[in-house]
Amino acid sequence: MRMLALYSIKGGVGKTASSVNLAAEAARAGLRVLLWDLDPQAATSFYLRVKPRIRGGVGKLVKGKASFDKVIRATQIDGLELLPAAQVSREMDARLAKRGASHLRQILTPIRDDYDLVILDCPPSLSHLSENIFSSVDALLVPMVPTVLSLRTLEQLDDFLDDHDIACPRWPFVTLADRRRTLHREVMAALPERWPLRLSTTIPAASAVERMGLERAPVRDFAPRSAAARAYAALWRELDQRLN
Repeated sequence: MRMLALYSIKGGVGKTASSVNLAAEAARAGLRVLLWDLDPQAATSFYLRVKPRIRGGVGKLVKGKASFDKVIRATQIDGLELLPAAQVSREMDARLAKRGASHLRQILTPIRDDYDLVILDCPPSLSHLSENIFSSVDALLVPMVPTVLSLRTLEQLDDFLDDHDIACPRWPFVTLADRRRTLHREVMAALPERWPLRLSTTIPAASAVERMGLERAPVRDFAPRSAAARAYAALWRELDQRLN
């Protein structure tokens, strides 16, 4: 079971849209995928038409006493299941502070043979939860808008991981890109030298991604020929090659 996290310190960078679309692409490629919505805003759960609720609460989940067949929900996409968020997910940080590193991976131990890939949609913060994410996953997928502030938060994340001696691979990729804007082109041109492990596929700024909130589905479900759908399919292929 491989674990990946869609993570950024900065909000508004396309993290949740990328989580949903990459999970859907992986499932369509034949993988058994679990998408875990760790953000109490529950946008991933909303997109996939799942009520944001964890039966038994976060406490049982963290203690390893949750019944996963009652917690995990099916989605409209074959092969993709969801561990939804809930407002009480705000408790997760405090509860994980009392646990050791990599506890999120340990929580999933009873079902690790049921899935090929687990994707975490993470809240934009630095906390006990995020530190546990860093120590649990195989890599961080870090979406970034090609702007100076977004690049700065990527560097802050890099510094944090280095300062805390956390050996977690960082794979940035560009989202919400508008090649008509000079700044976007300049930032993207500078990425290869500074971030050699970046994913090269770029997700464009596109109305189809914004429509996910109306359609409550991955882009390919309602706009399969759109530039965004093609980009997410290409991003998954690149990611799949890297994982294998």
